[in-house]
Order: sequence, then C-alpha cells, then structure tokens
Amino acid sequence: MTFDIFWHSLWHIMLGYVFYYPLFMSSLWIIGAIFFYFKNEKPYLKYKIPPLRANERWPGVSILIPCYNEGENAVETISYALNVDYPEFEVIAINDGSKDNTLDILVALAKENPKLKVVNLAENQGKALGLQAGALLAKHEYLICIDGDALIDKHCVHWMVKHFIRYPEVAAVTGNPRIRNRTSLLGKIQVGEFSSIVGMIKRAQRSFGRLFTVSGVITGFRKAAVHEIGYWSPDMLTEDIDVTWKLQRNGWDVRFEPRALVWILMPETLRGLWKQRLRWAMGGVQVMLKNFKVLFSHKQTHLWGLMTELMLSTIWAYTMVLVFLVWFLSLFVHISYLMPSSSPILPDQSSVILIGACLIQFAISRWLDGHYDEGMGKNYYWMIWYPFAFWLLNLFTAVTAFPKVLFGKKGRARWVSPDRGVHQKLPKKKG
Repeated sequence: MTFDIFWHSLWHIMLGYVFYYPLFMSSLWIIGAIFFYFKNEKPYLKYKIPPLRANERWPGVSILIPCYNEGENAVETISYALNVDYPEFEVIAINDGSKDNTLDILVALAKENPKLKVVNLAENQGKALGLQAGALLAKHEYLICIDGDALIDKHCVHWMVKHFIRYPEVAAVTGNPRIRNRTSLLGKIQVGEFSSIVGMIKRAQRSFGRLFTVSGVITGFRKAAVHEIGYWSPDMLTEDIDVTWKLQRNGWDVRFEPRALVWILMPETLRGLWKQRLRWAMGGVQVMLKNFKVLFSHKQTHLWGLMTELMLSTIWAYTMVLVFLVWFLSLFVHISYLMPSSSPILPDQSSVILIGACLIQFAISRWLDGHYDEGMGKNYYWMIWYPFAFWLLNLFTAVTAFPKVLFGKKGRARWVSPDRGVHQKLPKKKG
C-alpha cells in the first residue's frame, strides 16, 4: 500500500512538472519580451538607422562570411553583403575547403569588387577555424559574421554597431534571423517559431540579464573580446552557443538587436530538420557539461539562471518521455500504482491550456516581429501545428543528444552541408 501511494504521488509530480514547467517558462518569456520591447525597441521604431549621439561616429567593420559548398548561394549572399548601407566596411569570404565551385565564384566576385577579400582554406577546417582565419585578417575592430546562405539587411550593420560604440563592455550583438522559404508547412511553422521561440526568448533573456546563445547566422563581435577568450572553439558542434558562454564567463556583455535583420534558409524536410535540431541539442548539452561548474562559483552568479534553465529543460524532456512510456505500458499491463487517470498525450483540460498559452505566445511574438517582417500574420494559422510537430521533434532530439554527447566520439566539428529547403523570393521588410 505504501509503495502504491509513493508511485501514485510520483506520477502526479511528474505530470505536474510536465504541465507547469512549459507554462511557467512561456509566461516568463512573454513578460520579459514585452518589457524588452517597450524599453529597447519602441523608442527606435521611427528610425531606419539609429541616430548618433554627440562625439559618436560610425567605425569601420569587417563582414565575415565562412562558406562551405555555397556555390548556389555565394553570389546572392556576397551581393547583399557588398550592398549594405554603411560608410566603411570590407567583406571577407572564407572558403573552407569547399568541394563545389564556391572558390571559383568567390575569386571571380573579388576581381569585380575591391571591398571583397577571399581567404581559401585548402581543407575543411570547420566554421570555428574559418571565422578565426577571417578575424585574424580583418582590418577593423568590429566583425559582422553571417552564414554563406544568409542575406543581410542593408541597415543591419548600423543597428549592431550602435551597441559597440556606446557600451565598451559589449562583446557581441546577435541579430534577428527571418525565414525566407515559406511555402511548405515546415517553412510556415518555422516563421512563427523563430519569433515566438527564438526571438521571444532572446528578448526575455536580455531583459533578465544574459543570453543563452547568439545566432550563428548573424552576430557582431568586438575583435578584442574574441581574441581574449581564444576565438571560437573548433571542437564544439555549436560554436555560437559556446562563444556566448565564453564571453559572458569572462565578464563581457552580450546583447540582442531585433532591428539587425538577416534572411535565412531553413530545412523543409523532416530528415533535414531532425539533423539540424539534433546538432543544436547536442551543442547545448556540450555547453552544459563544459560550463556546469559555474553553479559552484560565486563569481559566475550571473549565469546561474541560464544553467538552471538548461538543466531543467533537459530534465523536463526525460520526464516527458518517461510519462509517455509509463502511460503506454499501462495500456497493456495493469499497474495500479502507475495507472494514470487520463492520457498525457490526448487532448484534455491541461493540454488545451498549454496549447492556448502557446497560441498567445505566438500572437504576441507576431505583434513584436510584425514591426519588421510583413509576412508574419498569414503564417499564424499554421502555428497551431507547432505543439504537435516541433515540441515532439525538440523533445526527442533533446533526449537523444545527451547520450550521443556523453558517449560519442570527440573531435573537431567540421562542416556538413544542410538541407536549406526551396529558395523563395525575399519576404517584404516593414519600414
């Protein structure tokens, strides 16, 4: 009897955690994002570029573009980078041992554009070392790093550099990626995801003090800061998460700038999406294991919240899987002390509340990013599928990632050409 009571209580604790944790985090993200908007975004909505203060000037920047097998995207990406509206800049394209015609395209473009420099690495060294090579050759202190398939907005650089020239403690400023391919269901869902999950979380985390990660596809760096921490780590699957933690552990500040827009391609097949999200999840686990000791350092208290959230999210994923397994087992085996009163996966009052909170989060994020992205509204309808599709995807990648990192082969993280979906016409930008 005592054993039955114990497991019955444990079952309800697990159900409570599975339900209340995402509800609490969603509420926290919404509150933090709204606070961020009124403090940091609304005052600048009327400006195309941020106004300079007395004694301020726009310094030179170096735009770094690491490329691996970007033959289909190189011309478009480089063209957008060369056409940014900024007084002084250079573009450095790093060919990281591409096996296609990327190098030939970059060399041809460099002959026609004196602002473009090309760095060729004979063998694939990985994005981290590619960025380091570009940084060492850059003549300017401020580095704007974008991916080889990203289209940078012409005013993006102004909005990122604003933070560097006003706040000497700022080491990195991450931008606001927007999805280009929006014709498939997966593409439509990801438009909302990047606002309600990625954009909203970054706004909220910045309101509370620290960011979990910059966006690898668009981030500006202070060269002195990345030099101080030893540049990007070549053995980390997600060099963007790792460099964020390295900078913040060294006392540097990292910020989010929603006006720094870049248009990106995302996977539109389940296989491509699984590979991408699994890599992200494994990168998060690597960072968690590498930085776990911050919880025992009184000098790193500013990172305790991020580490706690990361650990709780991992525990939540395993708890959710355990709830699924126990419920499924109870369908075939009579286990009185584990028998749930209702299904944890079929619609009931709890799941309706979670889905409702999810849709509220999407609606608020649509309002926030709708100031910059004209195509947000028509994708809202498709977001009802997010809890069913992407929650499950992220759940299983999180559970898979931990053992793969813990017991997997260690070594340098090298490029793997991702699924980038179907190229579409660039969505309209507001303003």
